[in-house]
Amino acid sequence: MYELAGKGLKAALDAGADEAEILLIEDHKTSVDIRKGEIEGAKENISQGLGIRAIVNGAVGFASTNIMSHIEDAARSAVRSARVRDRDPDWISLPYASEYPKVSGTMDPNIEQMELDACILQAVKMIEGAGAVSGIIVTSGSFSRSFGKHLIMNTNGIEVEEKSTGISGFADVITTEGDVSTAYDFAISRKNDLDFTAIGRNAAELARRSQQGISIEPHKTDVIMHPFAFADLLGSAFIPSIDADNVQKERSNLKGKIGEQIATEKLSITDDGLLEGGIETGRSDDEGVPSQRTKVVENGIFRSYLYDTYTAGKDNVKSTGNASRGSYFSTPSVGPRNFIIDHPALDVIADTDKGIYVNTVIGAHTANSISGDFSVEARNAFTIKDGQIDRPVKSLMISGNIFEMLTKVNGAGTDIRKVGGIVTPSIRIPGMSVVG
Repeated sequence: MYELAGKGLKAALDAGADEAEILLIEDHKTSVDIRKGEIEGAKENISQGLGIRAIVNGAVGFASTNIMSHIEDAARSAVRSARVRDRDPDWISLPYASEYPKVSGTMDPNIEQMELDACILQAVKMIEGAGAVSGIIVTSGSFSRSFGKHLIMNTNGIEVEEKSTGISGFADVITTEGDVSTAYDFAISRKNDLDFTAIGRNAAELARRSQQGISIEPHKTDVIMHPFAFADLLGSAFIPSIDADNVQKERSNLKGKIGEQIATEKLSITDDGLLEGGIETGRSDDEGVPSQRTKVVENGIFRSYLYDTYTAGKDNVKSTGNASRGSYFSTPSVGPRNFIIDHPALDVIADTDKGIYVNTVIGAHTANSISGDFSVEARNAFTIKDGQIDRPVKSLMISGNIFEMLTKVNGAGTDIRKVGGIVTPSIRIPGMSVVG
């Protein structure tokens, strides 16, 4: 990998680039799909590719390829792309070489060595887990296992290579007896430590409990959001507002609010690229800046936006190590790492006399990420009575504002889940508007 990357950088410099950067990725992935209670198919995929940024007189060009013998052509293409672009007055430079921290829990040899039969067996376990509950079928689901490595190298001395593994399971189920009800469960890890039978069983039991739902009148009440539901709202309505690029482009409600109280004093939020076993953990971000822990909210006080190198240069601050890209064929942009919600924990359901418990929401992506307003459909919701889950709710809409929610949070559970890169417990918010 180093030889290939070095060849690409040399080609870019020879073509006239002032700076250049290579991201080279090798990825091995096994996926198993479930449809209507049966294994629909399994496939293994091995991919390799690279992306190259070239800077000429402050203009940035980009090219990518998945043919390694074309790396020099891609480098020259990136330079040509830069030459036809206007100079970006806000461009400063690619990041420079730094010391990198140690991280742990990102590589599991058991996942790397997992054979296809073992992968299929995990998917079968989800089907069996759901089938243990009568009258339930897995309508769709998937098992995924991946391992790979990537190398980031640039002309400013950065050379950082990382290896990683990941495993996940998803099961979406439906009842086949009585009222139609659906539910899902999902889990993801960097280690081979997931209980796939439990994923299927949890989804099935939730679908069964959600049958014979009642209707409720519109009112305001305490709402407890399962980590799935709260993470969806955070990802769509809050995280975009701390993206420095959105702030600089006047697309954030939090512009100019560093140092102000934006949440209850018991709530803290940390963006942690160093979290042991975190889904977004790594020695560096996706342009080679060392990973770090960034206090976004500390005891309710807003402390920091999230920056990559480009946006940090515009504000004359240091990058927070939040450059992110989905693949080698995209350029970096600001993205969260392991986004951790911290609040004093308790048995939040037992501590709630009356309210609504929401497992998942639909429509979070329609939230207004500038104002923070949202209106979503709650799925697998239940009434809470005298500190216990009571009756399923047939249909429910919840509306509110994410910024107001954060100032009102008055409880959190002990059920911390990794929902992708968001790490959160169940969260209780009083006085939310619910419409049956």
